[in-house]
Amino acid sequence: MTAMVTPFDQKGNVNYDGLEENTKYQIKNGISGLVPLGTTGESPTITTEERKEIIEAVINAAGKIPVIPGTGTNSTEKTIKYSKEAEKLGADAVLIVSPYYNKPSQEGLFRHFKAVNDAIDIPVIVYNIQSRTGVNIETSTLARMTKLKNIAAVKEASGSIAQMMDVINQMPEDFTVLSGDDNMTLPLIAAGGKGVISVVSNLLPRMVSDMVAAALKGDNEKARKINYKLLPIFKAAFIETNPVPIKTAMRWAGMPSGHCRLPLCDMLPENEEKLKNVLKKYQEIKITA
Repeated sequence: MTAMVTPFDQKGNVNYDGLEENTKYQIKNGISGLVPLGTTGESPTITTEERKEIIEAVINAAGKIPVIPGTGTNSTEKTIKYSKEAEKLGADAVLIVSPYYNKPSQEGLFRHFKAVNDAIDIPVIVYNIQSRTGVNIETSTLARMTKLKNIAAVKEASGSIAQMMDVINQMPEDFTVLSGDDNMTLPLIAAGGKGVISVVSNLLPRMVSDMVAAALKGDNEKARKINYKLLPIFKAAFIETNPVPIKTAMRWAGMPSGHCRLPLCDMLPENEEKLKNVLKKYQEIKITA
């Protein structure tokens, strides 16, 4: 699945035509699910009205492909509001990041997700990313969450393969573990995970999709070959804060992306040069900038 960027026009407004174009490009290239309004979609700077319109635009363009908007905030009340809205608009599930900045306890995390779980009737993907939120969802806490009716999966971006393996080992068999880090996708699948919510697939959806499909089928040679080809861009996409590098690369490739909204800003010139040098290695990417 792709953690979609939110494209902006030259005035900084949401480019809905570009969003539709990106959605169709993803589907054409084999992506099995779309995740707008996550970290990569710059959700903290998206207005309430824009949220609704972005979800509607992606759902309308996606057809039968599942759409899973990010609806998590550090306010339980607001997270419930956004999740209910996404459900009403026709979302197939929601991605909910653990509350950031206010650093709840493990009990607070559980109660937050339980409140959201009880308020909606579509699946919830828990998003664990301590580097952004300041709090790790411990495996024991996640295990408690899996007993709730709608908690169906986790996007694991803890950065720890040991924690990921613990999660896979201790969760119910019907619980889905997805990588939240592009460069951890292959080892996670090897350990029993089911895929990735990817940043790099905004730019190279076919390659990421082919790698995941090969890994899930047990074609390890093919999966490794693609993974090592992608590894330089997996690293370069995070040379500065996501989604700045991936939007920069998309813009250079002539894809709808635009610049990021403040407080995110353009890359440092030296990092732009590093990113451009990496992109030159991929014949699949035609740099126009």
